[in-house]
Amino acid sequence: MTSFTAAPPLPRRLPVLGRRSAFPLHASVLVGLLAASSAPTPLYALYQAAWHFSTMTLTVVFSTYALALLVALLTAGTLSDHLGRRPVLVGALLAEAAAMAVFATANGVPALIAARIVQGLATGVATSAAGAALLDFEDPERPGRAAVANGTTPVAGMAVGVLAATALVQYAPAPTRTVYLLLLLLFAAQAAAVPLTPETARRTAGAWRSLRPAVGLAAASRPAMALVAPGVVAAWALGGFYSSLGPSLARLIAPHAARATGGLVFFTLTAAAGLAGHAARALPARTVSVAGTALLIPGALLTLSGPQLHSLSALFAGTTLAGAGFGAVSQGALRLLLPPAAPGERAGTLSAYYVLSYLAMSMPAVLAGALTNLYGLGTAVTLYAATVILLTLAGLVRAMRQRPRTA
Repeated sequence: MTSFTAAPPLPRRLPVLGRRSAFPLHASVLVGLLAASSAPTPLYALYQAAWHFSTMTLTVVFSTYALALLVALLTAGTLSDHLGRRPVLVGALLAEAAAMAVFATANGVPALIAARIVQGLATGVATSAAGAALLDFEDPERPGRAAVANGTTPVAGMAVGVLAATALVQYAPAPTRTVYLLLLLLFAAQAAAVPLTPETARRTAGAWRSLRPAVGLAAASRPAMALVAPGVVAAWALGGFYSSLGPSLARLIAPHAARATGGLVFFTLTAAAGLAGHAARALPARTVSVAGTALLIPGALLTLSGPQLHSLSALFAGTTLAGAGFGAVSQGALRLLLPPAAPGERAGTLSAYYVLSYLAMSMPAVLAGALTNLYGLGTAVTLYAATVILLTLAGLVRAMRQRPRTA
């Protein structure tokens, strides 16, 4: 009689990374997602030269991403509270990798728009899940670290993405493919690593119901949202302008400047935002938010003066101030919004913040494209800057009139 040795039982779960390793992994997911979102900015000039589309089409391509992201936030922003962080993140990262493949093989505007739609949907689902996971993995001995990370990693990611794409435009033989193939590999690696982390959200009923469009802002966070909303709208509207039309503005001011100059405009904005957010992390959140809002005014004015003075120095100085304001507003707002939210409300509160932010980023950018087609880029810049300044003043007046609350 032949005897058989029983095979050892299969492990029930994959090896799990510790909580300390999970925090930087999820921070890297946010960095990668936002790097991918900004990577096309320096490439728009190449696409325009190859496919001969207008500035209006350019802003539509840009805003398609933001609007798709909004749809994802409104429908799936709280999905990870029901299904768990890991499955939602893995699915979103694989969809992001697929979007990179479409970018790398795009041969016209329709393919570019399709890639931006898939990218926006995937980013909207992933950002709320990854941001909530950062809060879940926060070290109790270092409170506030997750809110700071949620405020600084997106702008750091945008800076990395636009800098890498700008360098590839200048030096790589196939910049419209290389950057996306590198990002595809990054997202595939992150999708493989996320299942190795602990699951922090228990599966609960109501996943299908959560897909109904809604904004899940925690009730305890609503006073803070009312305070920071004007500054957030002004900051992200300015960010949308630099992202979509910043390279065009640089070419208007200095037509014979190096091709990398346009990409460096948005890099300057995001790098200044990241540095300002990091430097202000120990200051009171309300002070940071108000100071950042105030910085948007000189930033917009200097940017406005760039075409009038034909000065790239004025453009980059204005971009630096606007970026510092952008970073401070974003970080201060998240530090005010997230701590009051209960664990089950974190993904929804983050989604509500991003819904407001990306609405402010996308809709004015489309309007700016239409104004550019009708009246020229110089007039569009003037009207855009004036609108941002009015929003900023409204935010400052509101902040001065509302008394600070103690936690």
